[in-house]
Amino acid sequence: MSRTGNPKLLWHEWNPGLDNDQWTLGYVLDTMPSVEADDIPLIIRIFENPSSFMAFPGAITLARHDAIHALLGRGLRVQDEAFVIGFTMGAASRLKNWHVAIFALIAQHLYRKPYNFKARDIMVFRMGIWEGRMQKCQDLQDFDFENHRDQTLRDLRKKLGIDRNRLYSLYAYEKLLHMDTKASRRLDTDLKQLDVSALEPDKRKERDDKH
Repeated sequence: MSRTGNPKLLWHEWNPGLDNDQWTLGYVLDTMPSVEADDIPLIIRIFENPSSFMAFPGAITLARHDAIHALLGRGLRVQDEAFVIGFTMGAASRLKNWHVAIFALIAQHLYRKPYNFKARDIMVFRMGIWEGRMQKCQDLQDFDFENHRDQTLRDLRKKLGIDRNRLYSLYAYEKLLHMDTKASRRLDTDLKQLDVSALEPDKRKERDDKH
């Protein structure tokens, strides 16, 4: 299945963030860069496409996978993909610890560049697993996102049990762990509606002095 979106936007430029409660799912998805299903390597489709007999728990269609990117406020860099895949797998009711270990090995050693996971991506993947298990959502791969394009992300997060405040906190922690990556630098870590990472140093100091 193809992703029909913005043909002019480069994949690494897209980043929805979490401050988008008022936007509809369809609006956010339409801003994504377009991609053809054939552009996705076969090895990835073998393990992540739900129609594959070798798919892992949480395997999901491309369209539904994109919807989770929007709900979690993650871009399309490998570090972002690691978290989204981990979160989706963590929310899957059939997931076992051995699934996590084997998928991590496959993503690190069998996926080709630029899709393969580095050591830090494996760490983020496991953070996603943990968070998917901790939040109230379950089996996201089975939710019919395609029939909820007109719903706001606020309503969808509430319906699915995705806690945005927990994500803010987790992304702040992730940013501390991997401060040197482009994916980390643009993570949405709002605190009291202020994105500290977006403030200039002098304004950041002014904010800190007030609290």
